Amino acid sequence: MNLQNSCCFIVENVRRGIGSDSRIGFSFIHPGCGYGGSCFPKDVRALTHLAHQHGYQPLVLEAVEQRNISQRHRLFEKLQDRYGAQLENLTIGLWGLSFKPGTDDMREAPARYLLERLMDCGTQVKAYDPVAMGEARKVLPAQWFESGQLQLVRHQYEALEDVDCMVLATEWKPFRTPDFKAMKQLMKCPVIFDGRNQYDPQHVVDEGFEYVGIGRSGRLGS
Repeated sequence: MNLQNSCCFIVENVRRGIGSDSRIGFSFIHPGCGYGGSCFPKDVRALTHLAHQHGYQPLVLEAVEQRNISQRHRLFEKLQDRYGAQLENLTIGLWGLSFKPGTDDMREAPARYLLERLMDCGTQVKAYDPVAMGEARKVLPAQWFESGQLQLVRHQYEALEDVDCMVLATEWKPFRTPDFKAMKQLMKCPVIFDGRNQYDPQHVVDEGFEYVGIGRSGRLGS
């Protein structure tokens, strides 16, 4: 079994198996760093509350909510596993701020939870999002910007200049097929944390990067 197949085997085959059921499909079965927005999290909680009011324990809904709460922190946990106490000395390039592509909505966005923990660690972050930059300045704490700990930059590649790693939090189309050679030249260390399993791990490793995904085993590459 080659590198790509071994690292993706469990999560990708589960996705294929479930998605092959025509009643479910593949559209929304993508492992990642959690869901957000104004609707789905609220609706799950509302349905759970309604069930409790009627004396019913909605085990599936409760599991969905608890798993999503945990999943929001997976990127930070993976960064912590990789860097430990060094996190406070790092500069990270963050691609994506909104909870999903096509919107500037940052309500319950996984990127917000990641930023909170990185700011607490003292990590420097350069962030870029195609449409949510203005919203970020409105909803994120002013002191993050005033201190210079969080910088919003003008272009996705500007977010990678002299960074120790890149983190993908939102799967915007401009991020799907990046110029890996340009990325490697810009970054201090060629390390990618793929919060949406957007990239082919084998291809990323072949381009000279270390790769960390969601539900994919361990760190790949050097």
